[in-house]
Amino acid sequence: MNLKVIAFDADDTLFINEPYFQETEEKFCALMQDYLSRQGLSQALFKTEIDNLDLYGYGIKGYTLSMIEAAMQISNNTLSIEVVGKIIELGKELLQKPIELLDGVEDTLQALQGKYKLIVATKGDLKDQQRKLHDSGLGPYFHHIEVMADKQELNYEKLLKRLDIKAHEFFMIGNSLKSDVLPVLNIGGYAVHIPFHTTWEHEKINHKVEHSNFRALEKISDILPILLP
Repeated sequence: MNLKVIAFDADDTLFINEPYFQETEEKFCALMQDYLSRQGLSQALFKTEIDNLDLYGYGIKGYTLSMIEAAMQISNNTLSIEVVGKIIELGKELLQKPIELLDGVEDTLQALQGKYKLIVATKGDLKDQQRKLHDSGLGPYFHHIEVMADKQELNYEKLLKRLDIKAHEFFMIGNSLKSDVLPVLNIGGYAVHIPFHTTWEHEKINHKVEHSNFRALEKISDILPILLP
């Protein structure tokens, strides 16, 4: 490998994210429990989220709007303004969750710093992702922070163009096979999957990944023997 850039996903790769969304969903379902079953509420919210992705993109603000929309649909537009207010507060709570680094993240970044150009390549709301990276204390390790509208092949190709590198010089690390691995492999880059114990349904795939440029590892520090031989 002749690598120049090592890219890290942020949420559930560098720090905890999905469990906070699941916690918020539980609170949403508790608010709406008089209308549908827990499963029915969860399915309705997920459908609304996915339907709104093209409009709102990824992130907490879009999720909050989707919670309000789903609640209005579920209640047949009879929801009280008080419950709407509580849903807005759930979104604000989510925006203020503490940053909890995953094991081995900072030691791994310290070991790689100066050896490669390190960047963050993540999805979500720009302001929120900048806040999380600032609060995490990890910002100084990174040469570049890219908050992407989506993580498809075209998005990665645009990123590589901005970085002025070729695909075979790019190495992506993340917890999502769908977003962090497959599109990078498809354009000729290298990718590592480091699973998190829970994954958003939208990020799941139903097939095994086999590719010469792919590695599946257990924890983030496992990349060091590959990148620092």
